[in-house]
Amino acid sequence: MDAASHPNVPPLTGELVYRDATAADTDAIVALIESAYRGDSSRTGWTTEADILAGQRTDPRGVLDVIESPGSRLLAVERDGELVACCQLEHRGDVAYFGMFAVSPGTQGSGLGKQVMAVAERVAGETWGVGEMQMTVITVREELIAWYERRGYRRTGKLYPFPYGDERFGIPQRDDLEFELLVKRLG
Repeated sequence: MDAASHPNVPPLTGELVYRDATAADTDAIVALIESAYRGDSSRTGWTTEADILAGQRTDPRGVLDVIESPGSRLLAVERDGELVACCQLEHRGDVAYFGMFAVSPGTQGSGLGKQVMAVAERVAGETWGVGEMQMTVITVREELIAWYERRGYRRTGKLYPFPYGDERFGIPQRDDLEFELLVKRLG
């Protein structure tokens, strides 16, 4: 998705500021992630999971754990002082893991997600010298997986079970959820 395919999405304006999130950002990051993936507000954008998962996407403890974890960074992206995107980068040996990615629903389709992902890949490579980025995506999210494939990620066929019964990850609305590992060579 990009602005060309969403004529009602205004183009990006204003300078983007990338920084490491701090504990003081926790509540704003939780609110951003929830708005991008859950509930009616998420339906404004195209990344909603509201039809497959109810309940929360994350919580303050989960966000704070990422912020405080050694070998992990939570990038906060601001425009004009407003948090508009975030993503987690975690060093895992020769690879980096990309997660907790959220773009404000009102700016989805503007190219912001593409920009954030490119910066995240560069930061992971420069910070840890890794040659690969990995992520997991719920397999029924075909449109989202296609978006990642257009950015150079490839499906591996390696599947992981969804944590049914652990409401920290949401309340499944269907019984066929699982994650697939996606990878991209960096550099």
